[in-house]
Amino acid sequence: MHDSLVIGGREIKSRLFLGTGKFSANRLIPLAVEAAGAQVVTVALRRVDFDNPDEDVASFVPPSCILMPNTSGARNAGEAVRLARIARAAGCGDWVKIEVIDDQKYLLPDNQETLKATEVLAAEGFVVLPYISPDLAVARRLQEAGAAAVMPLGSPIGSNRGLRTGELIRILIAEMKVPVIVDAGIGRPSEAARAMEMGAAAVLVNTAVATAGDPVAMARAFGQAVAAGRTAYLAGLPETSPTARASSPLTGFLYE
Repeated sequence: MHDSLVIGGREIKSRLFLGTGKFSANRLIPLAVEAAGAQVVTVALRRVDFDNPDEDVASFVPPSCILMPNTSGARNAGEAVRLARIARAAGCGDWVKIEVIDDQKYLLPDNQETLKATEVLAAEGFVVLPYISPDLAVARRLQEAGAAAVMPLGSPIGSNRGLRTGELIRILIAEMKVPVIVDAGIGRPSEAARAMEMGAAAVLVNTAVATAGDPVAMARAFGQAVAAGRTAYLAGLPETSPTARASSPLTGFLYE
């Protein structure tokens, strides 16, 4: 069975996207990417330093990967647009993950400013993947604006609390035509598998891998979990039942 994920005209074979923040050493990034089998890797533009290769996190991303700069640090649409344009001018390509966050306590995305930035950048030919709080009305407007996918949070960034917004994400998966990629909050491989079993197109993981005792082994575990969850979704998960259902017939016993 050919199971294809196409974003921005590119076929994505791995449905695990990987972030590059919080690793104890940049040298771990390519090892984790390889172990995860990740094809799309995101990096904060403010951590790109072309004048110092040892500090330039983008230089540790394998060249075979799709580099997806993100606008982390942007507080409004104008700042996000400016960061995206700088990334493109610096040779980082057309992919961009839009993050607009003005809330410094919970780091929740500003959906309205994200929509404004998406409208501008999609019109300029960017492959825009906006990070949002899961809201169907906003997601539909982003789709209409030209977003290549939507990326709802599972729980607050870096919290490792899992799919606390699962029911809202399930609605987006059912209603959206563009891919729904679960981003932020996933802390365990089992939660990534659950997101894929729900029908998510992909998941993006950073903190859970980067801060693990063994980031490379954890990246491998997430890659396996995402693949297993996708296979289960395609296989067709069985319905649940409020009562027990015998696996074998309850008739034909010797004493009957």
